[in-house]
Amino acid sequence: MRVSTRVEYGLIALTDIVIHSENGSSVSAPDISQRQKISHKYLEQILLLLRQAGFITAQKGLRGGYSLACSPEEVTLSDVLNALDMNILADMDPEEEEGGLRPVVHDCFWEKINSNLNQYASGLTLKAFADQCKTKSAGEDWDLYVI
Repeated sequence: MRVSTRVEYGLIALTDIVIHSENGSSVSAPDISQRQKISHKYLEQILLLLRQAGFITAQKGLRGGYSLACSPEEVTLSDVLNALDMNILADMDPEEEEGGLRPVVHDCFWEKINSNLNQYASGLTLKAFADQCKTKSAGEDWDLYVI
């Protein structure tokens, strides 16, 4: 499955903020950019989307950066994915055609894939996801988690 870099980097950046702001501190965009090897300019665009969606807040100044605007236990991955790209979890509608296998393939495969993805993303909180990422990278610096 391929997702846009906006979605991929948005999930990575938000997870980085969850992990590195556990003590209540802000996380700077340059730090996220360096840790995750994401272009700083592109990261700023993604952070703006996350801020507009209400997931993070920005603080200016010497100790400025980004912090969570809400509890990571209250945000699901489907919330994040939908904020970054409304089409990822959207139901697919097969073209209305008489005959052919398109509607059958849709019902037998695509609808089930979409349903499973929706169920997984809706049932996984940002906190649980960040904890999984930390556990997976235990013993090394958290670098990148790609779905």
